[in-house]
Amino acid sequence: MSQNPTKHTKVLIIGSGPAGYTAAVYAARAMLKPILVYGSEPGGQLSTTTDVENYPGFSDVIQGPWLMDQMKDQAKAVGTEMIEDHISSVNLKSKPFEAVGSRGQKYTADSIIISTGAQARWLNLKSEQEFRGFGVSACATCDGFFFKEKEVAVVGGGNAAVEEAMFLTKFASKVKLIHRRDKLRAEKLLQKKLMDNKKIEIIWDSVVEDVIGDKKPKNLKGIKIKNVKTNKTEQIKVDGLFIAIGHDPATSLFKEQLEMDKEGYLITKPDSTETNIPGVYAAGDVKDKTFRQAVTAAGMGCMAALEAEKFLSH
Repeated sequence: MSQNPTKHTKVLIIGSGPAGYTAAVYAARAMLKPILVYGSEPGGQLSTTTDVENYPGFSDVIQGPWLMDQMKDQAKAVGTEMIEDHISSVNLKSKPFEAVGSRGQKYTADSIIISTGAQARWLNLKSEQEFRGFGVSACATCDGFFFKEKEVAVVGGGNAAVEEAMFLTKFASKVKLIHRRDKLRAEKLLQKKLMDNKKIEIIWDSVVEDVIGDKKPKNLKGIKIKNVKTNKTEQIKVDGLFIAIGHDPATSLFKEQLEMDKEGYLITKPDSTETNIPGVYAAGDVKDKTFRQAVTAAGMGCMAALEAEKFLSH
């Protein structure tokens, strides 16, 4: 197999999604001729999200995959080179920076914007995946609105789970929080708020074993849970199931090279997308575990491109 010549760019953007595509739009408009490398899931988490009601600028419900296609086309139209490849290694010590694709293609870059995103952790039940988007969700802020006056369950015991449960009480008539242990990991203050909320019931020492619903049309009816101490199983009726057991940022590529927190999120300087290596920027869910919204990711993509442009002009 003949080796393609090394591709050089002023700005290499790794990862697509709102952060990567927005960075590409800004970098391309600054005449930096960016290369954006996208993997097997272009568009990231939004490409599996159907109804998007909270992205500014659209009064009608739009589809996540459509929004990502639009962003991709926009980035292309202003001059981004798009390459489908999987970056398998990077060297951020060399100047210019180096990245190598899974088929051996080499890229060199004067600056890099990392927008590889994160994935929600799932329970990995076949039935859960079947009903994803049809009652099963990993984002209460995205989907809570659809469960007005309905009963929902949240799985998890950390801050995220407790916050999702609290948020859902704005819409749902009842929220059941299912946790596999007998105490929560969430901060004490959050726990107190949770315990004080009359709409929330905690089901301790329990795991979800199955998701139950109609196949045609797809409609969630309930879940089967098992008590891990007594091994007793029971079915509970719910209209929605929210999985809040954490996210995994896609950062294994940068271990030992970039500063990250204990969960693997990239650390950037305050009010900036700059990592601990000048010229390397991180935008979107790869560094943001607080908001995780398409619009905040897009905003960071813009920041990263503007910071890269400034870096390159010096």
